[in-house]
Amino acid sequence: MALPTSPTSSWLQGTDFPSRLFETGSNDYELYEEDDEFVLSVELPGFDPEEIDVSWDEGILNIAAEHEDAQRGARKTYHRRFRFPKNVEDDDITAQYTNGILEVRLPVMADATTRGKEIEIQT
Repeated sequence: MALPTSPTSSWLQGTDFPSRLFETGSNDYELYEEDDEFVLSVELPGFDPEEIDVSWDEGILNIAAEHEDAQRGARKTYHRRFRFPKNVEDDDITAQYTNGILEVRLPVMADATTRGKEIEIQT
């Protein structure tokens, strides 16, 4: 069986299957692909925008946040990395923080497809 060579959005068109990249046991984020861009929504309630760092480095999106509540003597941190399977237009990545939700949009380069190969299963 060969791996699909076209973008996820096109080989899943016409099906009811959502184009999710991966699922996780933790429900603090949602990642999907729509209209030639990845959209990542991360729940970060209680943080101020200046307490959140978003960086991009060669296919990896890094999100880190730290909040200190001096009145309660508590510190809240968040750190997660996301690796993307397609080439992204680095200069066009945008991030917006609204009502405790960080939304990052990562446009996919034109004609960027996921490359792969079949992996033989050893017995």
